[in-house]
Amino acid sequence: MGALTSNRKRGDECLSLNSAHPSSRVSRYPDIKPPLTRVHAPCRTGKFGFFSNREDSSPKTRGVHEKELSGVIMGSVLSFHLEKAKSRALDTFRYLNKGKKVIELDEEVEIDRVSEDSSIEEVLAIEEDDREGPSVVDYVQELDTKMGDCGPQGTQPSASSVVSDLTTLTNGPFKVDSAGKMLDSFSLNRGVDVPSVVVYKQLLESVERRTPKLEHLHSQIEFNVSKLSLFESLRPQKKPVKVVPDEPFVALRKEEMAEVEQAFSSANRRRVLVTHENSNIEITGEMLQCLRPRAWLNDEVINVYFELLKEREKREPQKFLKCHFFNTFFYKKLIGGKSNYDYKSVRRWTTQKKLGYSLIECDKIFVPIHKEIHWCLAVINKAEEKLQYLDSLKGRDTQVMNRLAKYYVDEVKDKCGKDINLSSWKLEYVEDLPEQENGFDCGVFMIKYADFYSRGLDLCFKQEHMPYFRLRTAKEILKLRAD
Repeated sequence: MGALTSNRKRGDECLSLNSAHPSSRVSRYPDIKPPLTRVHAPCRTGKFGFFSNREDSSPKTRGVHEKELSGVIMGSVLSFHLEKAKSRALDTFRYLNKGKKVIELDEEVEIDRVSEDSSIEEVLAIEEDDREGPSVVDYVQELDTKMGDCGPQGTQPSASSVVSDLTTLTNGPFKVDSAGKMLDSFSLNRGVDVPSVVVYKQLLESVERRTPKLEHLHSQIEFNVSKLSLFESLRPQKKPVKVVPDEPFVALRKEEMAEVEQAFSSANRRRVLVTHENSNIEITGEMLQCLRPRAWLNDEVINVYFELLKEREKREPQKFLKCHFFNTFFYKKLIGGKSNYDYKSVRRWTTQKKLGYSLIECDKIFVPIHKEIHWCLAVINKAEEKLQYLDSLKGRDTQVMNRLAKYYVDEVKDKCGKDINLSSWKLEYVEDLPEQENGFDCGVFMIKYADFYSRGLDLCFKQEHMPYFRLRTAKEILKLRAD
C-alpha cells in the first residue's frame, strides 16, 4: 500500500488510481465557476391590488382573504382577482334582516331538511320573477368560461377585458328585490349612477311593505295634529296693543298753568276760589293745596270733581256712559248703625226728585271708599252685571262688595218695586289696573279710575301721569268743567 507524498501532482495521481476500485472511489470536485448572474424580471402591480388590508377585514371574511392569498402565492393573479370580484358581486346582493344568520351549505345538503327548522330561511340573492336581464350568476359563469378557455396554449384575456366584464357584472341591468338591497349595493359600488328619485321611491315601497304599522302611525299623527290645532285655538290670545286716546292726556296751555300756579300761591289760601252751586261746595285756596305734589286729597275736592263728571255726561250723553257718582260720605252713612248696614239712612239720597233718574237706569254707579288714610273705589256695574273693587295697592274687601250688593237690591225694591237677584253677578277685584308706587297718590288714582271708566276706556295710565293729573284736576275745578 503506497503512501502519500508531499508532491501534489503525485498525490492526485494516486487518488485517481485508487478511484478505480468501486468501494474506495473518490470523486474530484468540479472546477470552480463564477456564480450565475441573477436576472430581475419586470414586476407589475396588479390592477386590483395584490393584497387587501387584513386589519380592516372582519372575521367573517378573513377566510376568504386567506384563500385569495394562497391564490396569489400560486401565481394565479388573475384567478385571484376573479374570485375576489365574484365574492364581492355575490355579497352585494346578499341581504338579510337584523337577527338573521347566514349558513353556508354544501351542494349535497338537501334544502328540504334545512327548511324544516322554522328559524332558518333560504336566502336568494335575486328573485327569478323580478329579473329583467341576465343574473349575476350568469355573469359569473361567463367569466368562468372565459377563464377556463385560457390554457397553456390559449390566449389569456387582457386586463381591460376582465375589468370591463367585472364592471358589467357590477353595473348590469339587474333588478334587486328591494330598495334596501339596492342601496346596499350602491354603498359597495360607488360607480353606479341611478336617479335618487327612483331609489327613494323604491325605498319608500320597501318601507311600506315591511312596516304594516305605518297606517296606524299616520292616523295617530293626524290625530295629534288636530289636537294641537285645538290647543292652539284654546290658548288665550295676546291682547292687541291698545291705542291710547289723546283727550285724557291733553297738555295744559301756558295760561292754564299760570292760573293753577296762582291758585296754589300762599296769598290765596283763605280765599274762596270757586263755588259749585248744585252741591253748594266752596273750594278755597287751602283746600286746593291737596292737589299739589305729595299731598292727600280731601273730601271737598273729590266731591266737586265727581259733580263735574256727572255734569260732563249730561252735556254730552252720546259720548259718555250714564253713571251716578256718590260722594265720599255715602258709604260711611250706609255702614253706620248697630248692624253696620243702614239703608234707611241713605234712602232719601237717590229720590227721583233730587236726581231726575233712578239708579237702575245707570250703567255704572261709583262709590268712593275711604279707609282712614287710603282711598279705594267700588263700582256697581249693571252693564256687565258685576261688582268691581279697585284698589291702587291691590287690596280686597269682601264686606264692601256684600254691603253694596245688598244696598242695590234694596234700592231697586224701594224705588221700582222690583225684586232682583244678584247671585249671578260676578265679584271682581280688578287686578289689571295702574298701581300706586308711593304713599300719597291713592286719591288721584281713585278719581281717575272713575274718570276713565265713565268714558268707557280702559285704565291706560301709570304712576308717571299723576303729576299731570293733579294739575289737570286743579284746572278743571277752577273752571268748574271736566273735559
